[in-house]
Amino acid sequence: MTSYGTIPTSSSPAATSVNLEYISRAKERIKEGLGSSRPWSEMVDIHSFDLPRSFRESVARVRTNLAYFSMNYVIVALGIVLLSLLWHPISLIVFLVMMAVWLFLYFLRDEPLVIFGRLFSDKVVLIVLGVLTIVVLLFTGATTEILSALLVAAVVVLVHAVVRRTDNLCPDEEAAGLLRSASPPPS
Repeated sequence: MTSYGTIPTSSSPAATSVNLEYISRAKERIKEGLGSSRPWSEMVDIHSFDLPRSFRESVARVRTNLAYFSMNYVIVALGIVLLSLLWHPISLIVFLVMMAVWLFLYFLRDEPLVIFGRLFSDKVVLIVLGVLTIVVLLFTGATTEILSALLVAAVVVLVHAVVRRTDNLCPDEEAAGLLRSASPPPS
């Protein structure tokens, strides 16, 4: 008796468990990365905004807020770039593809990257992916839009970092040392 023409009803259990393990690991890594973002309500709390009294205080605020809200600022910057590319579908597709490349080659990797027997550190991967992303996006013909979006993102982040007071931030133990070192000395 032969089994020609039969279609297997389930895949092998080993392949399914490997796929499920990879997906659950990817979910955990994404949650860890996004877990470092602060609550948006804390970032835009209207009672926490005022102008700094001196240049020194504004520099201290920028350092502290950049350290504390770094993931939020990255999300804001990526959102601004994404919005600027809505009228350039090719650039938008390239941007989304590069985000997927970043996810797989940088954020979701558990092991060091080895290509042709050569080991690449995370720092090298970060630099190469950053340069590659910029070069690929600039070749899509949306150079002005990308550069202006990055400039707008930098201005938005810096303005928020300057006017957001730092005295009511709730740092975790890991960031507490960084925040203390960035705060201005008592006068």
